Amino acid sequence: MNLIQNIQELSKNEKMIIMEYLWKDLFVENEMFESPEWHKTALAETEESLKEGKEEIIDWSDAKKQLRKNFE
Repeated sequence: MNLIQNIQELSKNEKMIIMEYLWKDLFVENEMFESPEWHKTALAETEESLKEGKEEIIDWSDAKKQLRKNFE
C-alpha cells in the first residue's frame, strides 16, 4: 500500500494531527524558500478584508479548535 492510500484511510482528526506535525517540521527546516506570488496576493486580499472589517483576528489555538470541529 502506498503513502497516499494510507493517508486516505486515516480519520480527519488523524490527518489534522499529521498536518500540524508537517507544518512544525517545515518551520524548523533551515532552508528558507520564497513565498509564491499567489500567496502574497492572498495575504494582501486578507489584509484588505481585515481593514474593511470583513475579517476577524483570533488566537491561533482558538483557530485550531475551530478547524478541528469542522473535521469531526
